[in-house]
Amino acid sequence: MALLALAALIIPTHTLTMAQTQMNDTLATGASAPPVAKKIPHTTTVHGVTLSDDYFWMRDKKNPEVISYLEAENAYTAAAMKPTEALQEKLYNELLSRIKQTDTNVPYRMGGYLYYTRTEQGKQYPTFVRRKGFMSAPEEVILDLNEMVKGHPFMAVGEFDVSSDTNLLAYSTDSTGYREYTLYVKDLRTGESTKIADRCSSAAWANDNKTLFYVVDHPVNKNPYQLYRHVIGKAGADELVYEEKDEMFGIGVERTRSRGYIFLTSASHTTSEVRYVSADKPTDELKLIQPREAGHEYYAEHHGDRFYIRSNEGGRRNFRLVSAPTADPRKENWKEVIAHRPGVMLDSVDFFKDFYVVYERGNATPVLRVVDIKTGKGVDIKVPEPVYTISLGANREFDTDKVRYNYQSFITPSSVYDYDVKTGKSELLKQQPVLGGYDPMLYKSERVYATAPDGTKVPVSLVYKKEL
Repeated sequence: MALLALAALIIPTHTLTMAQTQMNDTLATGASAPPVAKKIPHTTTVHGVTLSDDYFWMRDKKNPEVISYLEAENAYTAAAMKPTEALQEKLYNELLSRIKQTDTNVPYRMGGYLYYTRTEQGKQYPTFVRRKGFMSAPEEVILDLNEMVKGHPFMAVGEFDVSSDTNLLAYSTDSTGYREYTLYVKDLRTGESTKIADRCSSAAWANDNKTLFYVVDHPVNKNPYQLYRHVIGKAGADELVYEEKDEMFGIGVERTRSRGYIFLTSASHTTSEVRYVSADKPTDELKLIQPREAGHEYYAEHHGDRFYIRSNEGGRRNFRLVSAPTADPRKENWKEVIAHRPGVMLDSVDFFKDFYVVYERGNATPVLRVVDIKTGKGVDIKVPEPVYTISLGANREFDTDKVRYNYQSFITPSSVYDYDVKTGKSELLKQQPVLGGYDPMLYKSERVYATAPDGTKVPVSLVYKKEL
């Protein structure tokens, strides 16, 4: 609901004033003093730079002193906020009254099935389900988080990756709220789940439907740093395929939409590199597209016999798109596809069988452009408002003529569309309902520009009620 119309969820000024008054009264009349954490000097040296952190000791969540301190913080907060409990309940119910609790998201197609999640009023968590071929087919429950959470304080799903033969699901769950995910494989034919690994941050199936690559986080700094190869039915420990030695980098694994390759991306905030292996030959060694160079970020996609690489090499801070043969993708073989543009940020490029989709931002405006691979001709997806956000949605199929995208604005609630590449038209599949009598026709948004002292035009987004 990030950009949902402000008027739809607006909290009256008198309500906010009441909340502030109650908080001020509480602090003035004497909630006990807040707990003060002790300081224990600790230094860490990274790349020759010494960092000091007197609160490093608090990283150990199993330390009784850490637990005691957190309990004291919680007790202090509860005491300070106690006079506002009735107001909190009022605000919660007001916000909840705007949300449709029993709902279903838009199904996406993958491997002959339609996948979606649904929620039910009174239940805290979603249920993951699928239907074979059509929505009229029987529903198959894959993961019911309301059942899975029993015996745990929390439940969230991270990874959700179905094998090509649609029989196995690799999924990860966080049952503590600490964002530490445990990886499982579920046989969707029998319903049996098998634990694979702790602290998993990403996973990808190979095309043999039995080899699963997964990334494990470091037990101390939580950085994703090890890639393992697991083979269903194979005894013994999983094989360590790659370990990232630089603490400034984290790794992630994925299978390309084409299902041709497994990519392992190593990235810091300013530098990255990509390794690859054929998804049909998962036991082969990983190969490197281009060795990392300080300040060079690049990310890869696959189509046909070429890799398509989004790169900021050579000071091209807004990125450009190049292609290279999969047989030898080193930088000397790169061929420019989309040139660098100083005023336009090339944020992402996604490839499908007959086209690719460019997501870029220029003049503070996001654009989705669909480009025909054969002709190179591109068409922008048209939107009805001057101020909005737009992004690609769930697009799991490679061979398709539809592009799923998400759209919302200050006035328009979150909406899901399918863009037909052949006709150039968008079809609204679902718009998030806003309960409580919200009427978008009462409001208007616009983009204006303020001129800075140096002459720079600064974009300003406005939303207001038309009658004002």
